[in-house]
Amino acid sequence: MYYRGKYMDSTDAREMGFKRQRVMEGSPFFGANPGSSYIYNPPPPQPPPAYAYIGQPPPFPVVRLRGLPYDCTEADIAEFFHGLDVVDVLFVHKGGKFTGEAFSVLGYPLQVDFALQRNRHNIGRRYVEVFRSKKDEYYKAIANEVSDGRGGSPRRAVPRARSYDEGKDLAEHTGFLRLRGLPFSASKEDIIEFFKDFVLSDEKISITATADGRPTGEAYAEFANAEDSKAAMSRDRMTLGNRYIELFPSSREELDEAITRGGLLPKAADGKELSVPTGVLRMRGLPFSAGKDDIIEFFKDFALSEDSIHVTLNFEGRPTGEAFVEFNSAEDAKAALAKDRMTLGSRYIELFPSSLEELNESASRGR
Repeated sequence: MYYRGKYMDSTDAREMGFKRQRVMEGSPFFGANPGSSYIYNPPPPQPPPAYAYIGQPPPFPVVRLRGLPYDCTEADIAEFFHGLDVVDVLFVHKGGKFTGEAFSVLGYPLQVDFALQRNRHNIGRRYVEVFRSKKDEYYKAIANEVSDGRGGSPRRAVPRARSYDEGKDLAEHTGFLRLRGLPFSASKEDIIEFFKDFVLSDEKISITATADGRPTGEAYAEFANAEDSKAAMSRDRMTLGNRYIELFPSSREELDEAITRGGLLPKAADGKELSVPTGVLRMRGLPFSAGKDDIIEFFKDFALSEDSIHVTLNFEGRPTGEAFVEFNSAEDAKAALAKDRMTLGSRYIELFPSSLEELNESASRGR
């Protein structure tokens, strides 16, 4: 079995070998000479010191990734974890569809901590979440993929890619579509414009939120009938702003379940639906080291001064990762929303329409 680290014991290696045989065949990750692999090939890492696991077995070095692009490949994962020893990549499918999740087995346990530092870094235009996982979760995923005949890259084999699309084509339409991958600043008006060839109203658009009221990047659209929702699938993977949007047939029950999990985005926070357009934007996700000069450079296409930028601090005087920017006009602020989820340094930045009242309230909470 191909592996790039020294952690695997022989029992695990044999067990994984049988379960992953389908992925090894024809895969650049397995059976290749490590010296000629296109993956970054650092000197063999030293195993972790013995004292690190006194009295207990070392944890299985696996992480779970969520939010992957639909066309992600093993090479993309290897590049995402550049410098780490990628032993295996297992893409997760459900009902014939790629879920946007994967498991990645690393060379040895200490590399998991380094992998977690890539949390919310980007693959293409999508930010990827990285979580700790467990051996039994990984093996359970293997069993599911074996029964489904899957596990490799979502786009490596033509039949696999075709079945992903056919899963959407064959799904029953009830008049509802789920949108995934929306900019966090997207409003109901944006979604109506996205489906401009169909009759939709504000009441038929539901933008979902997390439990703490933040946008999930997903929404549901209710069309006049099942025929319209099926026809609207022609917009699948087209762009809204600078994001490509994935569409899935859905239902009233799925919408109700999503609302139960987190709720709907409040109207005041729903992108450009603020009742009175203002020239203020709120930035979220800034590096703690970011200064006003960095923000001015981020918005270099607009005329800003240091006085128009307000970096928020907590009660201890430390940066919160948020800032407010006053533009010369509401039109400039609206145009600047095109920078939503672009990067500043190594961080992607979320932008939200705001107001002077929210700015002042935030300042009063800090110092």
